[in-house]
Amino acid sequence: MFACLFQSQMLLNQLREITGIQDLQVLQSALNVCLVQQHLSMYDEYSILSVKLNNYACLCILVSFTFSDGMKRKRCEGSGESCSPADWIRQEDCPVGIRNVGNTCWFSAVIQSLFHLPVFRRLVLNYCLSERVLEKCKSHSEKRNIAFMQELRCLFALMVGSNRRFVDPSAAVELLRDAFRTSEAQQDVSEFTHKLLDWLEDAFQLAANGNNPEDKQNNPMVQLFYGTFVAERLHEGKIVSNIEQFGQYPLQVNGFNNLDECLEGAMVEGEIESLHSDQTMSSGQERWFSKLPPVLTFELSRFEFNQSLGRPEKIHKKLEFPQVIYMDRYLHKNVDQTHGRRGDVKRLKDQLTVLQQKLEGMWWSLPLRNPQMCLHQTEPDDAGSSDGSGSPMEVPLQPAPHSVTEEELYFVRSCLQRWRAEVENTVNELKASIDKVSQALEGMYSDNSLCQVSYRLHAVLVHEGQASAGHYWAYIYDHANKRWLKYNDVMVTESTWEELVRDSYGGMTNASAYCLMYISDKLPYLIAGTFPLCFSDYALKGMDSLPSILRRYVREDNRWFQQELREWEEQFCQAQCEEVHTEKPIPEEPQNPEQEPNPEPAQEQTNEVSGEPPTDSTPAFHEEYSRLYELSQEETTPQQDPRLQHVLVYLFQNQAPNRVIERTLLEQFGDRNLSFDDRAVSIMREARSKIRLIKPEDMDMDEYLQWHDDYSMFKTVFAYLLTGLEQYQNGKIREALNYLAHAHQDNSVLLRKGERKGVDQSLIALYRRKCLKELNDNAATLFKSPDANDVAEAVTIMNECIIPCMHLMVRDSVSQEDLDVIELIRSCWCSYLGQDMDDSLQEKLSEFLPRVLDCSAELVVLKEPPKVRKSPHDLCSRLTAVMESIHSTSVITVK
Repeated sequence: MFACLFQSQMLLNQLREITGIQDLQVLQSALNVCLVQQHLSMYDEYSILSVKLNNYACLCILVSFTFSDGMKRKRCEGSGESCSPADWIRQEDCPVGIRNVGNTCWFSAVIQSLFHLPVFRRLVLNYCLSERVLEKCKSHSEKRNIAFMQELRCLFALMVGSNRRFVDPSAAVELLRDAFRTSEAQQDVSEFTHKLLDWLEDAFQLAANGNNPEDKQNNPMVQLFYGTFVAERLHEGKIVSNIEQFGQYPLQVNGFNNLDECLEGAMVEGEIESLHSDQTMSSGQERWFSKLPPVLTFELSRFEFNQSLGRPEKIHKKLEFPQVIYMDRYLHKNVDQTHGRRGDVKRLKDQLTVLQQKLEGMWWSLPLRNPQMCLHQTEPDDAGSSDGSGSPMEVPLQPAPHSVTEEELYFVRSCLQRWRAEVENTVNELKASIDKVSQALEGMYSDNSLCQVSYRLHAVLVHEGQASAGHYWAYIYDHANKRWLKYNDVMVTESTWEELVRDSYGGMTNASAYCLMYISDKLPYLIAGTFPLCFSDYALKGMDSLPSILRRYVREDNRWFQQELREWEEQFCQAQCEEVHTEKPIPEEPQNPEQEPNPEPAQEQTNEVSGEPPTDSTPAFHEEYSRLYELSQEETTPQQDPRLQHVLVYLFQNQAPNRVIERTLLEQFGDRNLSFDDRAVSIMREARSKIRLIKPEDMDMDEYLQWHDDYSMFKTVFAYLLTGLEQYQNGKIREALNYLAHAHQDNSVLLRKGERKGVDQSLIALYRRKCLKELNDNAATLFKSPDANDVAEAVTIMNECIIPCMHLMVRDSVSQEDLDVIELIRSCWCSYLGQDMDDSLQEKLSEFLPRVLDCSAELVVLKEPPKVRKSPHDLCSRLTAVMESIHSTSVITVK
């Protein structure tokens, strides 16, 4: 006994040293959670093994749980995924997804791209530190990096062998987030990604060479992802060169059409004179790759800071990239050959420019290519100088003789026909020359001598949205099955190259690639061990390859998952219900179809709701039922709405069926997260036993889930309304209109089901009109501005905000007040038609004005607003604050 206590104290002391946390109660809680998560006793063999320290198992479990706040992990939280664990089962032919735990889609995209490199996956899963190295790890950063690696190993292990459709990365993500919380500066996704790779490099450096941290030659991260390039420049008549290392190679997008043009622009800068008169060197500074890494990553610079607007902006320009790229032309060993090709390219481009200019210059001969037109213009006018009515003769469009004889016409016609043939021959020759030069340019680097170093596209990381916000996902090539897969958080779906191009090239939508990962075609070990056709085969082989501690971890998690599935099946009576005797008999179904049912079952099916709970309820159920029923009888005021406080209040006020109310109450008490003491556990068990008694024929689950979906939408409407009012008061009119438009649309759906299903529509409509008028006034002012950026902003406001909202208003049962606002907006923009303005403004106005006036044939899609907080307590407090603020500034008359 004393030995076990001593071992426990040792674990606490080591944990305190590693984390820097001095509160023993917090550390003891972390230790307990860790052992509970592993289903272990403090005194079992596994814990003793951890104490003996190998030290590795202790770090793997304890440190990661403490740093990541593992005590707060939940297995079943709703984040857009299905509520049924049955839908969480991993499909046989599909890898697992990664759950979004709050703006972590970027993490999922990066991790999936790395995990599906088998060589990197093996490095992470087999990561191990010796006791000697662990003893030397004293700094906080080293211990934090070790903790991160252990969390990443656990995450990768689950991605190999989990039976779940998606896994939770919360622990690893929290470690990354904590690293930035000490700084007040706002960090972006790029910095998070670089931090992730830096930590991986530092962690592998500990394993690669514990004695010399500066020597990174044996670091597998460096060997896999890092290369070198030679930078050459002219200094005082001599070429000076230096070698630099690179990881993610940055490429500019602006000014280029494809990846090769980006690389040329990055490798060659400026103009200098050559040291040798018979050679040309086309750069003030040239870069040449001297060593390419096995995994070559290009970071596309799609974000730039707009100095005039004072904010970052995304570059939506189209940029093409191939599935296979040849890097020979950019290698230092091919300097002379590439210089020669670049000289040829420059000569051909100059020749192409001259040919195109000549072709464009041929348009002056258009009349020669249509001699009938020329002759028609020179035919004599039989009417003389007057048409007989006294009006003067029409003046020809071009100078022409007053009369032409037949002989002259014949001569001119023959000349024009010959000249036309000559012009057409010249045009055709120019076109043929242009095609020949273009083909020569396209094939300049296509011969075998410059197609030896090939890289194949492995992953494309995509961003959709603007610079300040957006969503990330990844396309990753499945080398074993020769297909593209799309990894979008928890969803992993089969894709195509065409879909990848549509989402990644940019130029058409807000989605575009920001990172390209290529792998060497000459190194088969990079993809050795890819997923075979059947996931189950891979899982078996993959589990065998896992270290024993990770294999036990995955099996334990799979057992937890199976238990969740069993509990879910029991709750919905998918298994045999236990025979439990109750005091209340179950009424029998009437034998005669025309016979009136018994009074008791008839009472069960009615929608009449009373303040009396079910007769067989426990005191806890009785108290909660009565409390919520009394709350539902309270009057609704502008400052408070009882329905926000609990779903049962919403059900009471909407006369929901008793069976829906009773099951909702039982589900509340059956939640395992509320079982914090013995009494709560007893109540939870009783609630679950009552749920099991509900047979499928007694409960329409579609009806039950629909009621809860309605309540969820009701809270969403309230959240949109409150957020919209808050944004309006803060002067953010565009954001406010978006929230209010969505609130109005969703609320309309609820109100069609019942008056108490939704929110007072007049309040939403009132502030929607206010936002529309103010935003339209702002757009009209910007449209008159001489600044092109202001004009573009005005057009954006009209296309993305005002016009969609107007169209939705017209299609709904529009009120007279809404019609007045719509007519006011239309009149505002129609007034521009009679004004003098630049052609560019006239063109922009003509593009969106028809949509302002007529919306009958347009598909309207509102921009989806950011996620909102929907907790009942939060909504109640915000409602009070917002309404008090509104009434303190102005009196609102709701019509």
